[in-house]
Amino acid sequence: MHLTLTSTPSLALFLATKGLGSYLRQHFLDKTFQGLYQVNAFDLALLIPYFIVLVILAAYGGHRYWLVYLYYKHKKNKTTDPAARFESLPRVTVQLPIFNEQYVVDRLLDAVCRLEYPKDKLDIQLLDDSTDETVEVARALVDRYAALGNPVVSIHRTNRAGFKAGALEAGLKTATGEFVAIFDADFVPPPDFLLRCIHHFTDPKVGMVQTRWTHINRHYSLLTEVEAILLDGHFVLEHSGRSRSGVFFNFNGTAGMWRRCAIDEAGGWEHDTLTEDTDLSYRAQLKGWKFVYLQDVECPAELPVEMTAFKTQQARWAKGLIQVSKKILPQVLKSDVSRHQKIEAWYHLTANFSYPLMIVLSVLLMPAMIIRFYQGWFQMLLIDVPLFMASTFSISSFYLVSQRELFPGRWYRTFLYLPFLMALGIGLTITNTKAVLEALFGIKTAFKRTPKYRIEKRGQIPQASKYRKRLGIVPWIELLIGSYFALTIWYAIVNENYFTVPFLLLFVLGYWYTGLMSLLEGRFERFRIGANTEEASPKPFPVGV
Repeated sequence: MHLTLTSTPSLALFLATKGLGSYLRQHFLDKTFQGLYQVNAFDLALLIPYFIVLVILAAYGGHRYWLVYLYYKHKKNKTTDPAARFESLPRVTVQLPIFNEQYVVDRLLDAVCRLEYPKDKLDIQLLDDSTDETVEVARALVDRYAALGNPVVSIHRTNRAGFKAGALEAGLKTATGEFVAIFDADFVPPPDFLLRCIHHFTDPKVGMVQTRWTHINRHYSLLTEVEAILLDGHFVLEHSGRSRSGVFFNFNGTAGMWRRCAIDEAGGWEHDTLTEDTDLSYRAQLKGWKFVYLQDVECPAELPVEMTAFKTQQARWAKGLIQVSKKILPQVLKSDVSRHQKIEAWYHLTANFSYPLMIVLSVLLMPAMIIRFYQGWFQMLLIDVPLFMASTFSISSFYLVSQRELFPGRWYRTFLYLPFLMALGIGLTITNTKAVLEALFGIKTAFKRTPKYRIEKRGQIPQASKYRKRLGIVPWIELLIGSYFALTIWYAIVNENYFTVPFLLLFVLGYWYTGLMSLLEGRFERFRIGANTEEASPKPFPVGV
């Protein structure tokens, strides 16, 4: 038995039997049926929203190219050394907001107590909202480091009013520093961090200094490799491009330092959004405070090693930014800042609207593909392909540039991760769309922390199942949508529409990868080498645990 031309051919078999020339003549040059297809109202009802979504996504994709342009155009404006230095160092308060962080709190305190700064001009606040064994662990650690001469105190709240913003606000009531540095529990600031930041405040207009995150466990897994690339793009091109060109950018909630009076003048920490850091950043810059970004000052942190933790983090950021856009964007647009600043603020705060648009595109893609197929290949190549390129491939070029800037000798390795990076971005659309819609409709949810397990190298296994969250029905929806796109691939192959197959494969890979990882995470840990307790993530301090 052999395949005939009426069977469903693969691309290789088809080209082998009929030849590339025949394929091109049939699909691009044959005009036998030209003019037979007539567009109708139903087709327009599908195509109009399809193209509106494509154009909007292409606009957001094109903006990534603009950020790359700003990055290189204003490269001379990169901030490195401060304009002056303090003759006498000012007092600094270091705030460490934590919530159920028993696995990383000792690493955090150890790093902060090693900061090179006069002890008599430093006070350290461990702002503990924990509800588990972390309370006793943290208290014992604070007593231990205080006994060694470190100016550290523990402030434990019995409620989580305001979540992280509430904890920071409560700490400021007793803070004595003129400047405030903030580190989340999964960060490990280098010893010279404060000294490399503080002197930039000799400029009285500077209200905040942000540094670049780096990644302790970048090479732990494929997921952490892709997460690192995503964050590098944000911290290299977005932050640098915006700061160098003089538009608004945001404090990232950690690994940065504030002037205390800038916080107060902007209205203090408010907790009506899930991204209190971006909220305060925009309010402070609208008051005229200048922000400084130090790309060359690195602060290592731990990346989420589980898909559910990563999705929870991304959803919180997506929802928070939309909340801030509803709250702050009208003020920005009414203010007297430049048009460039207003446009950048719009793109920054509304970027997560692309997630619900991706859902709409997912629904319309197959019927639009059928209609466009019958309208002709030429129109698809002339219109659809450029829009797809602008909306999707801008992502890959954006992150390639960031890796080239950070790792000029080995940035080309990023090509290996690009398909997974794009697929992961697609796979996040369900959880992030849910988050965006909650923000739009004013649905309040708790601040969901990102679990940290002190995973620093390959082979370590997270051993804290109580911190692991399941995502309910969402992973099943992701698998269902992935299957829908598998069907579109079958349809494309049957109709010899091979050019769309690689793009559709990204959708299948993205939805199936995020769905399966969310469902299977932690299910088989006891069968892994992690059953050896030496390879498990250790509890850092045994007191009370």
